Amino acid sequence: MLPFWGSIAVLSIAQGVTTALPGVGAAGSVQRMRLVGRLSGRWWAILPPASIAVFVAVGAFAASASATVLTYLALVGVPIGAALALGWLARGARPAAALAVAPLFALAWADQGGLAGQAAAMALTGLSCVALGAVLSAVTPWRWLAVGIVAMALIDTTMVVSELLQQPNAVLNATHPAAGLPRLQAELFGSAAMGYGDLFVAGLLGGVLATTGSSLRQWRGALLVVLVAWAFDLLFFAVNELPATVPVALTLIVVLVADRLGGRRAREPSEGRRPGVTGGSLAG
Repeated sequence: MLPFWGSIAVLSIAQGVTTALPGVGAAGSVQRMRLVGRLSGRWWAILPPASIAVFVAVGAFAASASATVLTYLALVGVPIGAALALGWLARGARPAAALAVAPLFALAWADQGGLAGQAAAMALTGLSCVALGAVLSAVTPWRWLAVGIVAMALIDTTMVVSELLQQPNAVLNATHPAAGLPRLQAELFGSAAMGYGDLFVAGLLGGVLATTGSSLRQWRGALLVVLVAWAFDLLFFAVNELPATVPVALTLIVVLVADRLGGRRAREPSEGRRPGVTGGSLAG
């Protein structure tokens, strides 16, 4: 079994990779841009913090039932999201690449107890979060989505400190789908675990960076996520549970401050960017 420090380090790297991959290809065609324009709205920013609050609220009354529903929802939705990311929504996506979901799913199913199978399941989950990050960043003004990311981290921290999140998380992580199918509702690697929301928030940050700057800037943000997460993981010497959304929110805040101090100017969104949302740096 991989030691905990190595396991959590890999999961932190997964957060960084998930941040690096969201692209803006979904809004590339005129037809899709019109659809994005009709769906756009600031209220999508409620989804990130609400996802944790609703999960805890429902889990408090029906932990087993809600875990079962989420398990099968992930079993269906994660491969679909991963295919969308590989085929259309990630940077460098190609339609043919969506076929890679099948061998990844097969490996995750065949080797659930091994690191290779866990890595395949983690890749599928992370790619589904890449798709969600790309889509939500295409329909939400980035400033509101940034607020949603910080709010999600604050709620996550509150729930962990008050020990309200641990029980529903434990039930969710322990739930298995029928026929030995892979668990895709959480990230289990070696001796460490992360919730789906911890990669989801990384995908959201990647979406914000993708729609407000260059790919190099997005990769730098992804590297910062990994470094901040590794530093944050040192707290495991003192506690057993940490809100893994916090390093992502801290990275966003650092980028915001750096943009302000650097005096970055906002620029108009290019033809391929989503309409109705101000482009440019995070400092605006």
